[in-house]
Amino acid sequence: MRRVILLGSTGSIGTQALDVVRANPQRFQVVGLSAGSNREMLADQAREFGVEHLALGAEESCQLVADVEADVVLNGITGSVGLGPTLATLKAGRCLALANKESLIVGGALVRRAAAPGQLVPVDSEHSAIAQALRAGAPTEVARLVVTASGGPFRGWTHSELEEVTPAQALAHPTWRMGRVVTTNSATMVNKGLEVIEAHLLFDVDYDNIEVVVHPQSVVHSMVEFVDGSTIAQASPPDMRLPISLGLGWPDRVPGVGRPLDWHQVTSWTFEPLDEQTFPAVALARQVGRAGGTYPAVYNAANEQAVEAFHAGRLSFPGIVETIQRVVEAHQPPAELTLDSLAGAEQWARRRADEDIAARR
Repeated sequence: MRRVILLGSTGSIGTQALDVVRANPQRFQVVGLSAGSNREMLADQAREFGVEHLALGAEESCQLVADVEADVVLNGITGSVGLGPTLATLKAGRCLALANKESLIVGGALVRRAAAPGQLVPVDSEHSAIAQALRAGAPTEVARLVVTASGGPFRGWTHSELEEVTPAQALAHPTWRMGRVVTTNSATMVNKGLEVIEAHLLFDVDYDNIEVVVHPQSVVHSMVEFVDGSTIAQASPPDMRLPISLGLGWPDRVPGVGRPLDWHQVTSWTFEPLDEQTFPAVALARQVGRAGGTYPAVYNAANEQAVEAFHAGRLSFPGIVETIQRVVEAHQPPAELTLDSLAGAEQWARRRADEDIAARR
């Protein structure tokens, strides 16, 4: 029986993780739950799963991780606020199933230094797929990582067409059901840019050897190309319960957690290059990833402010990435990477993004 703490239990990742636990009571026991602000839903979850240890907000989540004995902590918090709980989990020596990519991207070297070998398990479907495919060869045999992208709801659109995008359109993802921020990030391709940085940090592969390819069917979740020309792909219907179950049970698989592909139906999978002219977020992410330091934190913080402004009607859809780029270009990194310098860079980026958005109006 593996004891589990779920951080962000009322969100998309958290509720699907509880589906996995609900279907596998003999394998997993929830011993702690945390939410951002949804007290009522948190209380309902606690009653159903018999959980006594609860937390609200990131600060209480850090204390929950420190105080409650657990085998694995699933960080399903959205946004860079998840950095504190990520570092608290690693410090406590728990296995970290990481769905909160922002904490790794923002924390960068700090998170990598805090993580012991094998302590950090990816939950993003793309990085879970890569972790599975990497089992096929030695690290020295890896040539490239190929991260797939659905292309979002605006695949094939022109820049001028994107000027008229509404928040409702941006939230109409063709294959995945996620929260507002992640769904918007998928539409702008910011999410894929974050995933490129995440892949570099998780698997220590150079940015030149991490490629993004558009795969609208979202069945092949990512691939690893080896030095002999062989490519290993992980494929399954788009359902986050599979990578969540792997995060909770790694390195073991959980039987029956997802439905397999139906090979009796005629189907086709397509792949195409990413249009980086119309969707420049990935190229910008590579730039900030190579720069390192506080640059990824600035990229992420500016994006969070811009997404909020877009949904409030204060910014156009293309303006999200345009705002990020201007903030990144204006950033002056501190001499040393610390928690304080990260916090300062994030605060500066949010102010600068807000000022930029206000000036454009």
